[in-house]
Amino acid sequence: MKRSVLTRYRVMAYVTAVMLLILCVCMVVKYGFDKGEGLTLAVSQIHGVLFIIYLVFAFDLGSKAKWPFGKLLWVLVSGTIPTAAFFVERKVVREVEPLLTDPATPLAKA
Repeated sequence: MKRSVLTRYRVMAYVTAVMLLILCVCMVVKYGFDKGEGLTLAVSQIHGVLFIIYLVFAFDLGSKAKWPFGKLLWVLVSGTIPTAAFFVERKVVREVEPLLTDPATPLAKA
C-alpha cells in the first residue's frame, strides 16, 4: 500500500473532525442563543461534503488494508462523533504504518 493512501485518510480525518467541532459550536450558538443560522447552514453543508470525501478515503484505506467489516464500520462512523476521529486516526496510523511499502524496494509482481 502506498503512503499517499494513509496521508489522504489522515488529512481528511483531521479536517472532518475539526469541522464537526466547529459545527457543534455553531449548533450551540444557533439553538442556545438564537443566532448564526446562516453560518450554521454553511458549516453544516461544508462538513457534509468533507464527510463524504472522508468516507471515500477511509473506505479506500480499509479495503487496501483488508480490514474486517466491523473495523471499517467503526472508522467510518468515527467521523460522526465529535473528537472520535482524532483518536481513531491515531490508532489507524499505528496499525497501518507496517503495511506501507518502502519506495526504495522494487515492487514484486503479483
